[in-house]
Amino acid sequence: MPHHVPFRVDRIPVAAALAAAFLWTGCAPPGEAPMDADEFVRAAEAELLEVVTANSRIDWVQATHITEDTDALAAAATERTVATQVRLAKEAAGYDAEAADTVTARKLGLLKTAITLPAPSDDAKRAELTRITTSLQSRYGSGRYCPEGATGEECLSLGELEDVIDTSRNPRALEDAWVGWRTVSAPMRGDFARYVELANEGARELGYTDLGAMWRSKYDMPADEFAAELDRLWDQVRPLYEQLHCHVRARLAEEYGEELVPADEPIPAHLLGNMWSQTWSNIEALVAPQTEGPGYDLTARLREEDYDAVSMVRAGEAFFTSLGLEELPETFWTRSQFTKPRDREVVCHASAWAVDWEHDLRIKMCIDVNAEDFSTIHHELGHNVYQAAYRDQDLLFRDSANDGFHEALGDTVALSITPAYLEQIGLIDEEPPASADLGLLMRMALDKIAFLPFGLLVDQYRWKVFSGEIGEGDYNQGWWRLREQYQGIRPPVERSEADFDAGAKYHVAANVSYTRYFLAHILQFQFHRDLCEAIGYEGPLNRCSIYGNEEAGRRLEEMMAMGTSRPWQDALESLTGSREMDATAILDYFAPLQSWLEEQNADRACGW
Repeated sequence: MPHHVPFRVDRIPVAAALAAAFLWTGCAPPGEAPMDADEFVRAAEAELLEVVTANSRIDWVQATHITEDTDALAAAATERTVATQVRLAKEAAGYDAEAADTVTARKLGLLKTAITLPAPSDDAKRAELTRITTSLQSRYGSGRYCPEGATGEECLSLGELEDVIDTSRNPRALEDAWVGWRTVSAPMRGDFARYVELANEGARELGYTDLGAMWRSKYDMPADEFAAELDRLWDQVRPLYEQLHCHVRARLAEEYGEELVPADEPIPAHLLGNMWSQTWSNIEALVAPQTEGPGYDLTARLREEDYDAVSMVRAGEAFFTSLGLEELPETFWTRSQFTKPRDREVVCHASAWAVDWEHDLRIKMCIDVNAEDFSTIHHELGHNVYQAAYRDQDLLFRDSANDGFHEALGDTVALSITPAYLEQIGLIDEEPPASADLGLLMRMALDKIAFLPFGLLVDQYRWKVFSGEIGEGDYNQGWWRLREQYQGIRPPVERSEADFDAGAKYHVAANVSYTRYFLAHILQFQFHRDLCEAIGYEGPLNRCSIYGNEEAGRRLEEMMAMGTSRPWQDALESLTGSREMDATAILDYFAPLQSWLEEQNADRACGW
């Protein structure tokens, strides 16, 4: 299964289907006594293991070969998935968790909260919901922008539009590409509204006020407390983001003029070097400190050394084996998608899969030989390593401590892609001097710090939509209010309620929760700081790499092997010694950069 997709179900054996019919009412098949809670969770896990494995294969085919037929197969499989998920969740709710042992009680809770798409029990509505969600994801994956008068061959894919956003410095070209991709999402608006209505109905059937409340309930703490925890973490790092924003806006005004980038207003979204303005590293040349640079271009070095997609993945695997962790199975190399096929449409969005929930590990990417994909590979392999570590757990415990942990694990490793590591593997000739750190920290901040408010607001938006605080007639303006509030950005052109700009983000179109990425950006620095302390590293935190350290690998393995068998606080404590998430590790990592930014911004009007 891809790491970002919940349990799915495909073919159900006749015996299991018959048993399921009785499970719906809490009854056992004729002639058998009703199942107790222990028996129920064992039966549920056995059924899920069989059906999710079968359905994973359909998901894989649909993601790597988008056609009307594979869309139809995926829709039918998802419909069966949702029906099974909801049935088991409702049945689990009928058992008294307080009367069960600790393990069974936790499994009952996971059955109720593992669903990200609760469908109504009505067959027709469930079928409608699954058709809508499959269609939304497929339209995103195959979306094209066709400029006025363009022929089919002249229509532009997301990748081609991203190339413009990533590299151009022509404001008109940037605006055209930005607006062009959002012509793909605008027609999704009606289906998204119906999806909200149907998914909320399903969530209410499970006892939640709406889908957002259901999503927040899976974090081993009350939903309202979890929301407050996110606000606490954001407050810890917001001052650093505001300093970065102030400096970037000033430099963009120098490049494009204050008429386009006024000194005290949000930044136009199309100028930040990313289709969603979620990371800003592509404008590094415009905003970087005028100090000694790192002295190397990783993308250029990868190409000079004749790296291709496979050798980049091999390098990523070698990082994990240097920690004493096991090699990837041979099937990983024969079944993964490393590059974009020429003969069919695929979903290029990177993801990691455990197709059989055990040994069939894969990644799905459209790898380019560049520094960004080199880092992404390390991230995705982190998911596979995590999946391998917890595969001996019972099925319901085969997941990370919370979804932020899964994302954080790979990013923690990516933080160790330091110049020292690159020198060790022969990708640079020598480690740059300490005077180059400021530029490296800026490059990292343009990815990591710039992302934080976006990582928070995507689900803040959906939670407000699900609760009705943002109504259907306010979908687009509600989206932009949050983007201005958290990110300090604005659309480059006037937008209306005929648009649906939130749907231009994959995770919104594909019903994938996004809070995990915000949590991962907090946790990865906490993991990194505490692992570096554990191995006895002394020096600037941004220069620490755990490459080749088996003690770091042992600590990671111990945490990963828990899966979700215990609350995330236990897993966090096993690795860091603390039961509380702590964003101050980010401030420790970027302390030299924050001081520099404050100096640069001393005479500027910051804020928006």
